[in-house]
Amino acid sequence: VKFNNCAGNKGVRYETNSPDFKVRADGTLYAAHQLQVPPKPPVLRVTAWDPQSLGRREAMVRFLVAEKSQRSGHKPKGRKTVPGELAQQQSDTLLPWRQHQSANGLRRQKRDWVIPPINVPENSRGPFPQQLVRIRSDKDKEIHIRYSITGVGADQPPMEVFSIDPVSGRMYVTRPMDREERASYHLRAHAVDMNGNKVENPIDLYIYVIDMNDNRPEFINQVYNGSVDEGSKPGTYVMTVTANDADDSTTANGMVRYRIVTQTPQSPSQNMFTINSETGDIVTVAAGLDREKVQQYIVIVQATDMEGNLNYGLSNTATAIITVTDVNDNPPEFTTSTVTARRPCPELAANGVARQQKAVRVATCHTGVLTRSRLGFSRPVGPQEKMQRLAAAVDYEMNRAFMLTVMVSNQAPLASGIQMSFQSTAGVTISVTDVNEAPYFPTNHKLIRLEEGVPTGTVLTTFSAVDPDRFMQQAVRYSKLSDPANWLNINATNGQITTAAVLDRESDYIKNNVYEATFLAADNGIPPASGTGTLQIYLIDINDNAPELLPKEAQICEKPNLNVINITAADADIDPNVGPFVFELPSVPSAVRKNWTITRLNGDYAQLSLRIMYLEAGVYDVPIIVTDSGNPPLYNTSVIKVKVCPCDENGDCTTIGAVAAAGLGTGAIIAILICIIILLTMVLLFVVWMKRREKERHTKQLLIDPEDDVRDNILKYDEEGGGEEDQDYDLSQLQQPETMEHVLNKTPGVRRVDERPIGAEPQYPIRPVIPHPGDIGDFINEGLRAADNDPTAPPYDSLLVFDYEGSGSTAGSVSSLNSSSSGDQDYDYLNDWGPRFKKLADMYGGGEED
Repeated sequence: VKFNNCAGNKGVRYETNSPDFKVRADGTLYAAHQLQVPPKPPVLRVTAWDPQSLGRREAMVRFLVAEKSQRSGHKPKGRKTVPGELAQQQSDTLLPWRQHQSANGLRRQKRDWVIPPINVPENSRGPFPQQLVRIRSDKDKEIHIRYSITGVGADQPPMEVFSIDPVSGRMYVTRPMDREERASYHLRAHAVDMNGNKVENPIDLYIYVIDMNDNRPEFINQVYNGSVDEGSKPGTYVMTVTANDADDSTTANGMVRYRIVTQTPQSPSQNMFTINSETGDIVTVAAGLDREKVQQYIVIVQATDMEGNLNYGLSNTATAIITVTDVNDNPPEFTTSTVTARRPCPELAANGVARQQKAVRVATCHTGVLTRSRLGFSRPVGPQEKMQRLAAAVDYEMNRAFMLTVMVSNQAPLASGIQMSFQSTAGVTISVTDVNEAPYFPTNHKLIRLEEGVPTGTVLTTFSAVDPDRFMQQAVRYSKLSDPANWLNINATNGQITTAAVLDRESDYIKNNVYEATFLAADNGIPPASGTGTLQIYLIDINDNAPELLPKEAQICEKPNLNVINITAADADIDPNVGPFVFELPSVPSAVRKNWTITRLNGDYAQLSLRIMYLEAGVYDVPIIVTDSGNPPLYNTSVIKVKVCPCDENGDCTTIGAVAAAGLGTGAIIAILICIIILLTMVLLFVVWMKRREKERHTKQLLIDPEDDVRDNILKYDEEGGGEEDQDYDLSQLQQPETMEHVLNKTPGVRRVDERPIGAEPQYPIRPVIPHPGDIGDFINEGLRAADNDPTAPPYDSLLVFDYEGSGSTAGSVSSLNSSSSGDQDYDYLNDWGPRFKKLADMYGGGEED
């Protein structure tokens, strides 16, 4: 087994997939022991592998079993087999099937050959069909043989790429091949006799398409993006570009090599980068990358096949964009050492912009103020600028200007090897301008204390404001901003506050004894400014509210028992102007103390109960005098409505007792019951009267004579008179009119039943000329079916015209029929028409003439 690894085959090892065969180091294949070769030729797989490159190659070996006098031969089949050897030795004629003779005579033994692959170059120009090889069997001398091929490219898609002459066995390719579309074909050759019987076993044919350099290398991307730090050393990896070639990668047609065509810009050197010709890795080759000078390079990369041969290979290009990334190799520097603010800073403008300062050559820097002041720095304006803002309010009256020293430094440390200061300083002068400031109340919130109930017009305090603008001559005016109860007034000039009404501590506007009002102080500056102040008044309680008793209504039994009334005293004032309270009954009228008694439980509660053994049920007003402990004390006489009622054994008022207690006696209750009974009697009488009236109304309706009642009755109109002969009728109007103008001018769809139809009308059955007993019934039934199936018939009942006699009828009119028997017409058939025509049969039949 021949193998070549391009390195002299040093260290190559061989293996087989069968323990019966082994391969020596020189590639010789031998049997490991004595064995019997089976009738079917064995197939062996040989693997050659290199321990250094770990590369593996495989070859398939098929044995041909011959007689002992002949040498056994083999041909390897695999990726490295040299194609076409056997075909060339036999002048492109393959004899896959052989016959051998033995001592016993001619004996046919089937021995398959391993046919070497047939190589076909792609993109061949023809002419087509182009012969590839001839296949024949040595039995074609004895019988006529037909050859055929099957497989992909023959009878399977793609169809008819290969063909074979069934008589001569010559196989052809019919069109140009494309290795990139399909690299190999596996066909099977068949040999049969004229009857289609198999003469030989099918043989495998392998056809390989030889690659041609017909595809350019194609880059995966047309634009590649990479980056490299500035100041990188030579040999630093940047990126990898990749191009693929559709040709065979095992040949020079698909071996791609890379090179750099151009570099833009060519600074500081025209060769700042290099590329690995095989892998496509781009690395730096020179020092001097500086982002501050060149931020981006554009490199054109070329990929060429044929191992980079520019004379024979095909090429393609792509663009590599290399961005130089920044590193901290430059300390920040101010553009000037002394800066004056371009615009003045207003006083009291916290967070206001004071100055925009610029630091050059800064990637990411930190700025601060060295001198103690009310200034600070906030967000950056750009990559190299900072806005200087006020960190606290400034006052023109205190400082009219500020002198600052500003320092700038990188947040990240400088790159290694940079011998420079990491920070820079600059002086900043900021001027403050005077603006109109709002007046303010020095004491805010201001609290005063006084007793409630002070009279109207009392001066409470002076609530004045201060204008901070000392260098401006301005006047301050005062006004009310919030006064919920409208109790206060303020002097607009000096801020003196007086009462406009009596202050009441018990008002709803008081919260925790405090009344709160807000006042406004405004100056006359440009623009005017104003400030607010809050005045809180703490009201001291005085005894100005008499106590009250609860509840206002109560209920008690008419006989003394444990049932008593609990009384509670309440006062709107606060301590010490509340309890303990004094409860007592008045002496006038005398019946109060005679019937009732009151007992004090504690300072806020008392009990009211009956003094006598029995009190008639009813409602009684019991006055009680309650006095607080204020100085001076206040008293109040409260009246409690007490309902006295009979009680059950549990001490609860009964229902009748509750009614009686409400003021209704026995007589009143009886009167109410009598009224209810009378009302129910009147309702009952009214219902009976309505039913009787309804009955009388129905009775009166039945007294009407049925002959006079026209509802749902049959009306008799006497007899109709004689026949047509007894009437004076103009029968000519029933005939066909002589003129059609009035008919043609009528609205479509409207006509008399005796008029001839103008348009297409549904065809109804025609009555036969010769009568028959069943004709009348059949005629009517057929006419009914035709009317039911007529699509032009209206959806309602209408007069149906069964026949139209037209003008010139021999019948004339119906009146032409008479009882004369002078004609020759035979009417005996009327007797067969049934009972409905019995009358006509009697009139016109064969009976005796009257």
